[in-house]
This record gives sequence, structure tokens and C-alpha cells, in this order.
Amino acid sequence: MDFIKQAFNVKHEFWRYLVGSLIIAIFAIVGQFPFAIAAMFKYVANGGSINDMDEQALMSVLEPNLNLFLLLLSFAFGFIGLIIAVKYLHGQTIQSVTTARKKTDWKRVLFAFLFWGIITSGMILVDYFISPESYVWNFELNRFLILVLVAVLLIPIQTSLEEYIFRGYLMQGFGMLAKNRWFPLLMTSVIFGGMHVFNPEVGKLGYGVMVYYIGTGLFLGILTLMDDGMELALGFHAANNLFGALLVSADWTVLQTHSVLKDVSEPGQGFGDIFIPVFVVFPILLIIFAKVYKWTNWKEKLFGTIEAPVTENYKVLD
Repeated sequence: MDFIKQAFNVKHEFWRYLVGSLIIAIFAIVGQFPFAIAAMFKYVANGGSINDMDEQALMSVLEPNLNLFLLLLSFAFGFIGLIIAVKYLHGQTIQSVTTARKKTDWKRVLFAFLFWGIITSGMILVDYFISPESYVWNFELNRFLILVLVAVLLIPIQTSLEEYIFRGYLMQGFGMLAKNRWFPLLMTSVIFGGMHVFNPEVGKLGYGVMVYYIGTGLFLGILTLMDDGMELALGFHAANNLFGALLVSADWTVLQTHSVLKDVSEPGQGFGDIFIPVFVVFPILLIIFAKVYKWTNWKEKLFGTIEAPVTENYKVLD
């Protein structure tokens, strides 16, 4: 069974995906209220003026673990919106947005999670030993343990929601609209990258870093289309954010955490920081995943047309 073609089984007019995206956004915005209220009260209690309040001030006023918890809480609310949109707007199951398999392959999720978690942790440690002057030891046991609890509970929700929206829900939606595969792959990647444009990393590094964000979206989209499911993308994305949050943070990143290390170097926008992951690391990872899971027929999987299948397994709904 084909991952995108599963949407033929449900109500798939494109306006439903637009309305569904709006529902998800509304729930996510409501989920931001606890953070906004807590940050504003804390800011005023510290002597700040509401007239002088800005986003940067609100992001830094709360204790980092509380800040992280409240920021990630909005993704849990967004997940509720996703479930409502999928179930009631499309008459679809979350399972069919996740994979074309009869059930989610958790071994795939775990493999991608451990594989990339080990690699990304190794790269951080190697860089620490090569350039120790770029880092300061930031480890505080009690605060770190709280961080682990918050991160393990909520970061997978954050990364999974992003995957369900871009590599699942909208991948199928744009596939139904364009009736091909390259358009949903490209569109979801560009939108995914665009969602990061307001991150402080972009302000610090410049718009060139968008190559990395869009490239990451393309990589995760290729994983999903070639594997006919989001399992590998779910595991990879969770490992990328979770291990990063636990091991290293910096004053200019979107998530401030009580990580083991803090990067105090001046960030660059060189070839190694942006282009090597996109044009070297990701292609190598795709080759490895292709070998492990025996992917074939790349041209059809990534650029083929999408036609309503004429089989008893599908009941096309308009």
C-alpha cells in the first residue's frame, strides 16, 4: 500500500487540509497562553514595564526548565488539534497518517532514534575534545535531572507533531492536490524551513541557515516517501532535538536548557556549519537507510504520479 495514496480512502478535498491546518494552529496558539501569562507576570514582578516587553525578554525571564516545559506544552495542544482535524474533518485514522503499514513499525523508530542519537552525540563530543575552548561545563545534577524529565516527556511530542504535520498530514494533502510526489516533497520542505525563520538562530547566523532547515525537511520527506511511512523520520527528528537539548545549548539558540555543555563560541555560517550536513551527511544517511531497508524504484517514489488506485483495497472518497 502507498503512503500518499492512502488519502484516497478518506475525505481529501484540499480545502479540508487548509481548514485542518488552521485548527492545528489555533490549538497550538492556545497552548502558548500558559507560557505567555507566566512570562509576563515574571517580567513585571522583576520590575519590567509592559510597554518595554518584547519576545526576547519573555523568552529569557523564566527559569530554563520551566521555560522549556511551557514552550513545549503548546505542541501537546497542537497534537489535540491534529487528532481532531484528522478524525473529524477527514474521517481518517492517525495510523494512516503515520504509515502505509498495517501498524506502526516501532523498530524503525527506535533504529533511527538510536542511530542518529549516537552519531550526533559523538559529533558533539568530538568537537568538544577538538575545541574545548568553545565550550564551558554547564552540568548541574538537580537541574539536569529535571531537564531530562521535561525533555524526554515533551520533546518527542514536539518533534512528532512537526513530522505529523509536514511529513504526514500535508504530504498527503499536497499529494492529493498535485497528483504527484515531487510537489508535496518540495512544498512541505519549504514550509517546514519557513516555520523556523523566526528562530533566534536565523537572526544570529543569517538567512543562509535556511538552507539547513529546508534541506532537513527534504531529507525527512525523502525518508518518508522512500519508506512509505514516517517511522524513520519520527525517530531521527526526536533524537536530533532530544540529544541536542540534553548535551549542548547556546545563548543564541531557540531552546535554553540546563544542558551538559554550553557553546560559547561565536557562531559561523560557513560551509561546515550548513552545507556539509545537507550535501554530505544527509545523502550518506539516505544511502545507509536504503541499504538497511532495501529501497528501490527511487524515481517513481520521489517523482512519480499519484493516481487513484482501482482495487478493492481502496474506496475513493471525494
